[in-house]
Amino acid sequence: MQLMFLLEQVVNGLVLGGYYLLIALGLSLIFSVGGVVNLAHGAFYALGAYISLEIGKRLGFVSAVALSPVVVGMLGVLFERFLLRRFYTADPILSLLVTFGLAMVAEQVIRIVWGAAPLPASIPQELKGAIIIGDFLFSRYRLTLLAIVIVVLAAIWLLLHKTSFGSVVRAGIQRPDMVAALGIRLQPYMTTIVALGVGTAALGGALFAPITIVHPAMGAEIITAAFVVVVIGGLGSFWGVVLAAILVGVVRGVTIHFLPPAGEASMYVLMILVLLLRPRGLLGERIEKFE
Repeated sequence: MQLMFLLEQVVNGLVLGGYYLLIALGLSLIFSVGGVVNLAHGAFYALGAYISLEIGKRLGFVSAVALSPVVVGMLGVLFERFLLRRFYTADPILSLLVTFGLAMVAEQVIRIVWGAAPLPASIPQELKGAIIIGDFLFSRYRLTLLAIVIVVLAAIWLLLHKTSFGSVVRAGIQRPDMVAALGIRLQPYMTTIVALGVGTAALGGALFAPITIVHPAMGAEIITAAFVVVVIGGLGSFWGVVLAAILVGVVRGVTIHFLPPAGEASMYVLMILVLLLRPRGLLGERIEKFE
């Protein structure tokens, strides 16, 4: 029974890792391609949760999960067009300060529109209950979340590694000067990356709203963990962020099992250990624009 309980915590850790991954992957892509520290990324995650609640009241859970990332992605296009692109060639500290201010504004706007009190979100009736295999018992909804995260991860990998769009993006991360010399403008690609990144974060907000607390400060809470995942994984590495998200989720899940008070601190300890051994992160690459 103890082994089964530990296995459940590992699976819980994988679900938590998928949660972090949906936020951190977009954050890493925006940082890698544009060189922008987007502290407002958590605000788009929070907007995804709130917008999904509104859509869900009218159209149901599936429509909410499908449409909220689209709505937030459109907001991301406006965000990139009128604000973010001004800072691609500027000192990164400027983008950090501006996006931090935007995150604070977004949190207050959420308070004005939806109120300061947490809002309830429920698991769809068809996904309630548990799956039992021998002594193993696990939430049907959490396993569904894990499956969706895997599908989204595969789709983004295919986009970045099996399409011409992805080839330009990856070249822009490593050798932006060569891309410019070929006459390719990275601007439209960056707009798409921002929309994809914030849309993925919004998807995380919509999917995990039923098992987390939906409140105005939820974006500020998740952004720290997302940065930890990006730092551990390493800039410019798709699989580095994936591996880091899994590690952080599993380490935190297992730590909570053995030492509950240290659950939150475990990811920071993991980050320190990784950076001591490998300052660029687990699979971090040398990125010309930053070095």
